[in-house]
Amino acid sequence: MRRLLLLLTILCAPLLPTGAANAQWVAAWTASAHGPYPVGNPTAQPELKFAFPVAEQGARDQTFRLIVKPDVWGPQARIRLSNAFGAKPVTFNDAHVGLQESGAAVLKGTSQPVLFSGQKSVTVPPGQSAVSDPVALPFVTSPPSPLLGGRKLAVSFHVVGESGPMTWHAKALQTSYLAPPGSGPHGKDEGESAFPYSTTSWYFLDEVDMNLPAKAQVIVAFGDSITDGTGTTINGDDRWPDVLSRRLHAAYGDDFVVVNQGIGGNRVVGPDDYATKPIGGGPGALTRLERDIVSLPGVSAVIWLEGINDFGADTSTEAVMEGYDKGVAMLRQKMPGVRIYVATLTPALNSTIATHGRPEVEAKRKALNDFFRTSKLFDGVIDFDKATLDPKTGEVKVEFQPNSSTGGPGDKLHPNRAGYAAMGNAIDLGMITGRAK
Repeated sequence: MRRLLLLLTILCAPLLPTGAANAQWVAAWTASAHGPYPVGNPTAQPELKFAFPVAEQGARDQTFRLIVKPDVWGPQARIRLSNAFGAKPVTFNDAHVGLQESGAAVLKGTSQPVLFSGQKSVTVPPGQSAVSDPVALPFVTSPPSPLLGGRKLAVSFHVVGESGPMTWHAKALQTSYLAPPGSGPHGKDEGESAFPYSTTSWYFLDEVDMNLPAKAQVIVAFGDSITDGTGTTINGDDRWPDVLSRRLHAAYGDDFVVVNQGIGGNRVVGPDDYATKPIGGGPGALTRLERDIVSLPGVSAVIWLEGINDFGADTSTEAVMEGYDKGVAMLRQKMPGVRIYVATLTPALNSTIATHGRPEVEAKRKALNDFFRTSKLFDGVIDFDKATLDPKTGEVKVEFQPNSSTGGPGDKLHPNRAGYAAMGNAIDLGMITGRAK
């Protein structure tokens, strides 16, 4: 019945005319590109030696079908393909977007071709990215049907020849699909047979925009693995930004959009030599503000949660404070009027990740949180520490410790699904939206 209703919606959907009054582009989904595959911190990654036999060669004449969940739907979309960490130009063709049915299958009749400057292919030089032309989504009504709530977009594209090192986002916590090397273009295929391999990472794709008929404000969740979602469910969309998103949509419809720019292992400052010695945590936060926040369309607010990895790497509290000061100054200079909220660091004491569980790290964490709570640098403070701390032990609350993705007792650093729910529910919606609840 659900599929029948959705098909009726598709057939009856009116398209929003290009250039409709008050239409605007907003970032509807993002994933921060952080390094060349396989450098990164994926969760529950399947064996990829059959999909990518030689990491240095990357993809070879094969098609990706990446599954993403836009936080809002519009009648037109566009995608951004990144070669930020590539070593050679990468040519993409046979790009399509469509509504995921299940697994690698696309709902019949929803797949649409994607062009770049009117062409079916685009070559992206190393260190650069390419934004597609607008593509109509005939299954999206205006306003969007409630049946699209929680549905996912399948973004498919073919890599021509060998890509070399692949720009990727390791910790997708979302299953996507890969065709075998040498299998050619299959982007327009609606079935799943061309995509025998799965992955829990995203490759090359780092942004999906939607064109909306009314103004929407984008809130960027920016940080490390605790924003990226380590420890929560695979395919469950249970990170704290996801919880926040659902609360905002329930309260305000599509007036607010949440996108996630967390990277597992990321730091506020450093590493200084990332270009020549990439690490799993990606480039430092200060070096990615332009790409991951400033360049996104529609951004009105940022929630920044980061610093525990700096302390795990023996960075001083003062250096992290200085990093925040520089980052906030840069954002305010480049984005006048942007609202910047900081979130207190969650507990790490006695974590099984030895670098992070030390008493000296706990002392730095408390000092940074005190700085957040008393500083006038930010537009507001979100107290994730209070939401997750067991004051009797100084650790993450015991019920937030067991790992929800890979199982087991957890690492006493990354909250589980219940912990992320507590974090997402601790955010004052009135504060971050400027509206009374």
